[in-house]
Amino acid sequence: MTIKTTYNIDDLKKAVEVLQKGGVILYPTDTVWGLGCDARNESAVSKIYKIKQRDDHKSMLCLLDGPGKLQGYVKEIPDMAWDLIEMSEKPLTIIYPGAQNLASNLLAEDGSVGIRITNELFSKALCERLHAPIVSTSANISGENTPKNFSQISKEIIDAVDYVVRYRQEDKSEPNPSSIIKLDLGNIIKIIRQ
Repeated sequence: MTIKTTYNIDDLKKAVEVLQKGGVILYPTDTVWGLGCDARNESAVSKIYKIKQRDDHKSMLCLLDGPGKLQGYVKEIPDMAWDLIEMSEKPLTIIYPGAQNLASNLLAEDGSVGIRITNELFSKALCERLHAPIVSTSANISGENTPKNFSQISKEIIDAVDYVVRYRQEDKSEPNPSSIIKLDLGNIIKIIRQ
């Protein structure tokens, strides 16, 4: 079986259109498939919590298409973040203090936010076209196993979203979730998930 390495532009445009209207999409990321929405839209973020049946005090992460965009969403970026992003050989989510310009219900109680720079073709293009970060949380009901690829996603999740991206649905690979590091302004690192 051949895995598609390019996406259909209409698929991308439709996904962006849904995001712009406050909808929720099911899409492939640089790790597992995710539920996504405009990370600045509180009502869209609330929809994801509802779909996942997850407490809204449990924060979710978002994706950006390049490190140069971080400054729009983090008040002060710890110096070490730049090195970590550059040196990371696998997907890395960094939890930053002092989030800004994002939906308040996306953030942790301490005002921090997890952001991952995506290099995956489709999710990167989504962020570029939306001109904003996109929520990325695993496509499962809270507490259930994380689906590793599209074929493992439940019908309940598929039926609950506003748009299902077609790109990479036939991909049966089983990637791991990202590493997660919490970084504070004093460059103190706390490893959350390796």
